[in-house]
Amino acid sequence: MKTFTKLGFIMATLGSSIGLGHIWRFPTMAGLNGGFAFILLFLIISFGVGISMLIAEMLIGNRTRKNAQDAFNTLDETKNKQWHWVGLTIWGGPLILTFYCIVLGWVVYYLLAISFYLPENIEDSKALFSTLSQDFKAQIFSFGVVIILTAYFVAKGIKSGIEKLNFVLMPLLFIIFIGLLIYAMTMESFSESVKFMFMPDFSKITPKVLIDSMGQVFFSLSLGIGIIITYAAFTDKEQNLFNAALWVLIPGVIISIIAGLMIFTFVFEYGSKSDVGAGAGLVFITLPVMFYKMGFTGSVICILFMIGLGFAGLSSTISLLEPCVKWLEDKTGKDRVALTWLVGFAIFIVGTILILSLNKNHTALSMAGKTLFDWVEWISANIIMTLGGLLSSIFVGYAIKRRHLQQWTKPYFSEPMFLFWYFAIRVLAPLMVISIFIYNLYELFIAK
Repeated sequence: MKTFTKLGFIMATLGSSIGLGHIWRFPTMAGLNGGFAFILLFLIISFGVGISMLIAEMLIGNRTRKNAQDAFNTLDETKNKQWHWVGLTIWGGPLILTFYCIVLGWVVYYLLAISFYLPENIEDSKALFSTLSQDFKAQIFSFGVVIILTAYFVAKGIKSGIEKLNFVLMPLLFIIFIGLLIYAMTMESFSESVKFMFMPDFSKITPKVLIDSMGQVFFSLSLGIGIIITYAAFTDKEQNLFNAALWVLIPGVIISIIAGLMIFTFVFEYGSKSDVGAGAGLVFITLPVMFYKMGFTGSVICILFMIGLGFAGLSSTISLLEPCVKWLEDKTGKDRVALTWLVGFAIFIVGTILILSLNKNHTALSMAGKTLFDWVEWISANIIMTLGGLLSSIFVGYAIKRRHLQQWTKPYFSEPMFLFWYFAIRVLAPLMVISIFIYNLYELFIAK
């Protein structure tokens, strides 16, 4: 079996985590949750519970070198041997792709069609985005482009496709965003952006901010849907998983901070403080207006920003597709190329229905005030990923004997480090995921 190089594994795993979650969702959540309070909790949870869950999933794949379902079955030390069913959460990846590729398609559309025709004000920007959401042909085209690119690189396999692509995309992504950050540092509002993100204000730490911080950690590390397990299956058994996890976590945090500083600087320079709480519209509604106010320079920055966002998104779509393709390849023995395009076609069909649900003329594709697009997004993030992450942590913490875990992690864990990690995956991680799950259900069915 072809395997990643040590650096290739880090790059691929980093590519899976640095997606729209870091560059789009992180600034959005920070803006909605008061900046510093959210970021402080995000960092604490990332370097405590997040990295522990990441290492746990890496361990499952690394020890077995099998697809996610077979990996659970191989390591299962319980009497009933039923944990292999958890591996089927890999099918959450294609489900996520049905809406994730649509959002990434919006990035493609803005890059190709909007960068030099930026909206002059928020009203125009809202109208522009609303027009896109109702334009079936434009969305299908951009959505199709993303699906084709994703399937193409997955079909080429781990070494020739995924590893090579991430060796190109990840350095380019950092170069683009570091360049944009340097430009942002020349603006007067940069200091205001730094203050918003790092000036201590503990009064803004609330239960909601805590839950949102935990959710962001979970979302940004690609946990719960077999990505980490599958990638780790292509690593050498001597891989230092603690170091690998740090190399995934730290650059991810850095790119999130860079994105936040850059975006908030642009917003403060050309907008107002209220604009940082624009939610999901921050990237597609608020920022284009900020770019317009910069003149020609803004168009160039918009192009670079959308390219960076596209790079990050593509590396994630590839990661979301790979686990189920690997599973199908192992279970059927069929050609990887054919299987990849078959799954890609199924994603395209379902995604087409989701695009139709966004159109105001297709109200039949809505339920309880949410479109099918909204429902698939909610179920993927709040049910499939959280449930998969919860079960993975419980599996490692309770279904594998402690002495085996100590033996496997001894090369990179001291005794105190092992004890903390073991406590984190057995107690802290399940509590975190259960808290997210309960809070989201409360918000959906009770609070509203």
